[in-house]
Amino acid sequence: MKIFFPFCLSGIKMLFLGKMVAMKKIFFLLIFVFTLFKGSLTAKEGMWVPILLEKYNLAEMQQMGFKLTVSDIYDVNNASMKDAVVIFGGGCTGGLISDEGLLITNHHCGYRQVQSHSTVENDYLTHGFWAMNQGEELPNPGLTVSFLEYMEDVTEKVLENTEGLTEPEKQKQIDRNTDEIRKAASGKGKFSTQVKPLFYGNQYFLYVYKVYRDVRLVGAPPSAIGKFGGDTDNWMWPRHTGDFSLFRIYADVNNEPADYSPENVPFKPKKFFPISIKGANYGDFTMVFGNPGTTTQYIPSHEVSLIMNQRNPDRIKIRDKKLEIIGADIEKDAKVRIQYSAKYAGISNAWKKWQGEIKGLERLDAVNKKLEFELEFKNWAKSNGTWETNYKTVFENFNRIYPDYARYIRASDYYSEIVLRGIEIFSLASQSNVIINRIESKQTNNLSDMKGMFLKNLPGFFKDYNQPTDEKLFTELLPVLVNDLEKQFLPADFLKLMEKSDNEKLLKNVYLKSMLTNQKKINQLMQADNEEVLKQLRKDPLVAMYRSLNFHYEVNIKPVVDSLNNQIQKNMKNYMAGIMEMKSGQPLYADANLTLRVTYVEFYINITPRFQELWRKTIRRFMIMMFPPV
Repeated sequence: MKIFFPFCLSGIKMLFLGKMVAMKKIFFLLIFVFTLFKGSLTAKEGMWVPILLEKYNLAEMQQMGFKLTVSDIYDVNNASMKDAVVIFGGGCTGGLISDEGLLITNHHCGYRQVQSHSTVENDYLTHGFWAMNQGEELPNPGLTVSFLEYMEDVTEKVLENTEGLTEPEKQKQIDRNTDEIRKAASGKGKFSTQVKPLFYGNQYFLYVYKVYRDVRLVGAPPSAIGKFGGDTDNWMWPRHTGDFSLFRIYADVNNEPADYSPENVPFKPKKFFPISIKGANYGDFTMVFGNPGTTTQYIPSHEVSLIMNQRNPDRIKIRDKKLEIIGADIEKDAKVRIQYSAKYAGISNAWKKWQGEIKGLERLDAVNKKLEFELEFKNWAKSNGTWETNYKTVFENFNRIYPDYARYIRASDYYSEIVLRGIEIFSLASQSNVIINRIESKQTNNLSDMKGMFLKNLPGFFKDYNQPTDEKLFTELLPVLVNDLEKQFLPADFLKLMEKSDNEKLLKNVYLKSMLTNQKKINQLMQADNEEVLKQLRKDPLVAMYRSLNFHYEVNIKPVVDSLNNQIQKNMKNYMAGIMEMKSGQPLYADANLTLRVTYVEFYINITPRFQELWRKTIRRFMIMMFPPV
C-alpha cells in the first residue's frame, strides 16, 4: 500500500530530497524514464471524512488492497496517520517525514517563504536553498503549521434550540451555539477551533487544531526543477516537476507550540511517514490524504453557467493584464523578479485554473449534465409527493435570484481583482482608511497599537514593492473598472475624475502626490498626534480615491452580494437535503473545505518488468547520491 499526499501524486515529486549534486543530469534522466511510463490512477471518486471511513468505505478499500485498519488512518487516542498530515500556512497540505519535525509540502506552497529570503545576491528562487545544518535553517514570521487533534460531528449541538425560529433568529442561535462549542473545545486558548458546515448546513463538524508557530525553511530546489513546466504544465496531468519544499517545525522543550526562539528544539511528531524508494506497482492500493481546498460539486446549473460564461472569463481578463504588466518588468530587472515572483505565481495559479475549468466544463457539457440531474431530481420529488411542497420553490428561487446575483457578483469580482488585490499601494490606503475611521469615530483606545502594526508591516511591504510596476497597474487597471462595469457600481466622484483624466494626469494628480509611496513620510506621520494624522490622510489623493471606491463597495455592492448569497445558500441547504434523501443508502461525500479528507485509487502502470527495474535502479542510485552512506 502506498500513501501519497495531495501534493505528490506524480512519482517524481517525492524524489528530490538532499543535496543537489549532479542534479541537472539526474533530473532529466528521471524525466526521461518517467515519460516511458503509460500509467494511470483508477480512482474511486470521493473525498471522504476520516471518521466515516468505516461506515462508508472500509469494505471497498479492503477489496482494492487496503491492509491496515481505519484506526491506522485516524485515531484520537493513539498515534495515527492523521498526526503526520498538517495544514501548512493558510491552505496547503504538508506531511511529516522525520522524527525531528521535517516537513514536506509543495514547492509553490513554500515559494513565498523562499522568495522572502531571496535577494539579488542570494537568489534562492533561481538557485534553490539547502540548509546544511539546523543552524542554517531560516525562520518565517507568521508561518504556521496546524495539526488536527480531533474532529467531531456536532450537528445536534449546533442546531439546538433552533426549531420554529425565523431564519434570522435561527442563524443567530446557530452562531451562539457555534461560539459555545468552539470556546468549550479550545482548552482556554490552547487549541484553535473551527465549526464548519457540510452539505450546505445539513451537517456540522468541529475541528480542533494545535498550531505551531516556529516553522523554518530547510530546503527548496531551483525553480528550474520546482517550477519545471511553469504555467503550461500547472493544473495538468501528468506533471514532471520536482514540486516540493522542505521545512522544519520547532517547539519548546515540552514539545509545545512557541513563538520563534533560538532556544526552541525540533518538534517530535507522534507519527511521520518514511520515504519509500520502491515506487508503485501494478494494482497497488494508493491512498491520498490531505486537506483539499474548496469544491462545489452540488451547485445548480445556474451557478455552473455563471462560472463558465461570466465569472471565470472576467477574472481571467483582468489577470491577463496584471500578468502582462508584472511579467514584463520581471523580465527586465533581477530585483523586480525576486520582488514579484511569488505575487506573479499567486496571480497565475488561479488564472490557469479558471481557464482549465472553462475547458473542462465545456468538454463535459456540464450545464446540460446539471440540467439532466435537476430533471431527475424533479421527477424523484414528484414521485414521492414532495415537489410542490418542498422543492418547487427551490428552483423558482434559483431562477429569481441568479439574474441579480450575476450583475452584483460581477461588480464584486472586479473590485476584488482591481481594488482589493490588484493595485498594491491600495493595501496601504486600506490600512490608512481604518485609522481614519477610528479617529473620526473617537474609537482611539487601541489606535496606538494599530498605528504600530501599520509601521511594523511597512518594511515588508516596501521590500517587495516596485513603484514603477505598481504605477502601471494603477493606470492600466482603473480604466477597466470604468469601461466594464455599469455606472451604478462606481462612485460619482471617481467617475468624474476618470472622465477628465488620461493615464498621465491620473498618475500625476493621484499616485505621485500621495505620501503612501514614501516610507519615511509615513513613519513620521504615525508619530504625530491624531488630529494631524487625520488631516494628512484625509487630504491624500490616493487615500481619498481608495476611500471613495471602498465606501461604494461596502455600501452598495457587498451588502447586496451577501444578501443574495445568503438566499442561495439557504436554497442550497434545502436542495442538498433533497439530494441526500434521494441518494439515501448511497455513500455521499461533502464538498472539500480545507479539512482532512481521504481518497483512494488503484495504480496501474503499463510498462514491462525491464523498465520497472530500470525505474527502481535509477531512483536507488539517485537516493544514494543525495544521501551518501556514512
